Amino acid sequence: MEAGGLPLELWRMILAYLHLPDLGRCSLVCRAWYELILSLDSTRWRQLCLGCTECRHPNWPNQPDVEPESWREAFKQHYLASKTWTKNALDLESSICFSLFRRRRERRTLSVGPGREFDSLGSALAMASLYDRIVLFPGVYEEQGEIILKVPVEIVGQGKLGEVALLASIDQHCSTTRLCNLVFTPAWFSPIMYKTTSGHVQFDNCNFENGHIQVHGPGTCQVKFCTFKNTHIFLHNVPLCVLENCEFVGSENNSVTVEGHPSADKNWAYKYLLGLIKSSPTFLPTEDSDFLMSLDLESRDQAWSPKTCDIVIEGSQSPTSPASSSPKPGSKAGSQEAEVGSDGERVAQTPDSSDGGLSPSGEDEDEDQLMYRLSYQVQGPRPVLGGSFLGPPLPGASIQLPSCLVLNSLQQELQKDKEAMALANSVQGCLIRKCLFRDGKGGVFVCSHGRAKMEGNIFRNLTYAVRCIHNSKIIMLRNDIYRCRASGIFLRLEGGGLIAGNNIYHNAEAGVDIRKKSNPLILCNQIHHGLRSGIVVLGNGKGIIRNNQIFSNKEAGIYILYHGNPVVSGNHIFKGRAAGIAVNENGKGLITENVIRENQWGGVDIRRGGIPVLRSNLICFGYSDGVVVGDEGKGLIEGNTIYANKGCGVWMMSSSLPHVTSNHVSYNGLYGVAVFSQKDGSSELPRGHRAQENFSEDGDAILWETELEKEDDPLRRPITIALVESNSINHNGASGLYVQSSEALHVITNVIHANGDRGITVAQSSQPTRVANNSISCNRQSGVKVEAQCKVELRGNGIYDNRGHGIITKGDSTIVIENDIIGNRGSGLQLLPRSDTKQISNNRECIMQNNKFLVFKKKSDTWRLVNPPARPHLENSLRRPSAAHNGQKVTAMATRITARVEGGYHSNRSVFCTIL
Repeated sequence: MEAGGLPLELWRMILAYLHLPDLGRCSLVCRAWYELILSLDSTRWRQLCLGCTECRHPNWPNQPDVEPESWREAFKQHYLASKTWTKNALDLESSICFSLFRRRRERRTLSVGPGREFDSLGSALAMASLYDRIVLFPGVYEEQGEIILKVPVEIVGQGKLGEVALLASIDQHCSTTRLCNLVFTPAWFSPIMYKTTSGHVQFDNCNFENGHIQVHGPGTCQVKFCTFKNTHIFLHNVPLCVLENCEFVGSENNSVTVEGHPSADKNWAYKYLLGLIKSSPTFLPTEDSDFLMSLDLESRDQAWSPKTCDIVIEGSQSPTSPASSSPKPGSKAGSQEAEVGSDGERVAQTPDSSDGGLSPSGEDEDEDQLMYRLSYQVQGPRPVLGGSFLGPPLPGASIQLPSCLVLNSLQQELQKDKEAMALANSVQGCLIRKCLFRDGKGGVFVCSHGRAKMEGNIFRNLTYAVRCIHNSKIIMLRNDIYRCRASGIFLRLEGGGLIAGNNIYHNAEAGVDIRKKSNPLILCNQIHHGLRSGIVVLGNGKGIIRNNQIFSNKEAGIYILYHGNPVVSGNHIFKGRAAGIAVNENGKGLITENVIRENQWGGVDIRRGGIPVLRSNLICFGYSDGVVVGDEGKGLIEGNTIYANKGCGVWMMSSSLPHVTSNHVSYNGLYGVAVFSQKDGSSELPRGHRAQENFSEDGDAILWETELEKEDDPLRRPITIALVESNSINHNGASGLYVQSSEALHVITNVIHANGDRGITVAQSSQPTRVANNSISCNRQSGVKVEAQCKVELRGNGIYDNRGHGIITKGDSTIVIENDIIGNRGSGLQLLPRSDTKQISNNRECIMQNNKFLVFKKKSDTWRLVNPPARPHLENSLRRPSAAHNGQKVTAMATRITARVEGGYHSNRSVFCTIL
């Protein structure tokens, strides 16, 4: 600036002494002066904003130490808001006849106080005209009767806030009123401090103590920079109300009650309030500001490449005794001794290799060892979420999600969901933003078709933050809710709305409690460190729970029970002290595409009639089991990746009837799938596995609705036998499948590969266990082991390249039909005597006759099976026979072995196997 030749710093110092009207005039001089006035933001504009007695710090009460982005803009917003109550003045004057010929009357200022023009508020109001300003000087003004406001006036306290106290009960009958810089307390004859039924009232920088404020539709109100101590605001059928930058302390009931549907009859102030709301800064995010927890998992695009197994047949091996040969001295295999386990089970000790350390072949084999390639592949269902985890988890490595699994920001989710975006932008009923609710009973109570929107508020140290009941709707954006003595947000009786971008933590009960047909959209929230569950859905509650971070809660991250039926998708649920998701007491739910990790109990726990659909989730790195199906648990468990949990991949208990299909179960510490029945309470869990405790219910269970909604859900097909089919179960620490049960079980078309113990172990099975059309390969011990007195049918399985025997059976109730037992390190089929040797007599010997073992003489010799059973195959659906085998030219065919185990279960049936 060149005016007067003064530098800019000196001009700023001079202009800092100007008042607001003078600053406005200077900004109109020229463009240079306008920019100079704008540059005074952190000096003069800040002084004007903080020095105004009608407002407080722009970020009060939640962040009084944080400066606004622009002091000038904050001052401008408050100035415009303070003038809302006078917007109808022109409309009112234009309705008077001959207004063009009348001189506009100037507003009068009436002074009230000792030695002033009036000694009481009532006497000043009796003399006031339209839009007069009544100034109360410091003192206490107690009115003995109800004050009726008949004309629009402005009542302002002089001095600092707290120097003017008004003990009165005011009933507004006029169109508009503004009250500022006052302390309200109720009169001796009524707890109601202020009431309006049709007009607009504006409160700025006031304190209210121990009373009530009532606004009835079509009346409206605008409240800013006010403190409410044990004061209740009641809004009935209000079309629009704005509560902004207010503090609510010590309420004995609800701080704000919004009741009834917004009135269709709107007063003059509605359009001005709506315009003021739209012109103010929005709380909807414009960029990704969500707090993201990162994992380090395999890339989703990692190739799911099929593997083949090489079978080595030593030239010196006796064709009639495949387990009796000894390797030649000096060979690599000769330096490794075979470990013989219990019951004569042979386990080859070979170095680890690329398929989990279970390949029996090496690079330094003798020349007389021939290599044969099996006509099968290690394969399974293609992963849906999280990629294919072909490699073992690295100990101590950080966990980071690939980009395809990182949570979307709230803005991204709203852009994808236009209905949610429209809901987030809507304003109806009561708008509460940047307020503080603390140290009381209740925050906001919305009932009887009420509508409320809450943005950027803090709710702390309350009994509850928000309750929404009776067909009411709430919109909650970017609020902090913590240290509530009950649930943070409570919805029941068909409550609904949008709960998005909130931080909900350290609450004594659930962060969000959904009951009795309530159906909210819960989106992009952080719900954590709760003393119980993160979200509870019960009593026919519904809802869409999407893209949330739910972590470090004491009980289940999401708890579904008593016919709760939400849609749970795309959430990250981790580091909980109980289960990630628990479905109990006839709970339902569609649970899809979630990342559930590092939870203390099961990733998903299904018990006591729970019947969810669990589909396409990543359940990993849990400190217990991946999925637990407890007593009487049901449901469909489909297409999940269950990876690197310290316990079992899937743990099924007594009387459970799940359908477990098309899952990837790999690198879990114990069994891939364990079926364990504890009905008599006498059996112990294998491997020291401890049964998980039952979850505790959230009180007053008898009040929860228990009636089932009548619906035909195609996702839940009723089944009468537990079914494990079409899964890939590989690289688990113990057996791929462990069965110790007194109930029927079907195990069909699974890939059971490279597990740390046997492929399948049946330790107890008093009811038939059917194992059919599975591919069981490369396991560290035998392919299948069946203990005594177990009823098992092995039909159509491919048992390949296991490091022990192909099949070991002790019982007389085992049926082995049309299995392909090829390339196992031990015997193909080993029949062991029962432990009670006294019973081995009379026609109970195993008879094997007319068998032939094939040994190929040339490397060019190959073999193919003729029309093998339908087993899993990579190129085609897991539930159909592979077309690759149909019509193949058979160059060599293995002779089938006929074996018959007489006595007991199906003793009159022949058994056919193919054994190499």
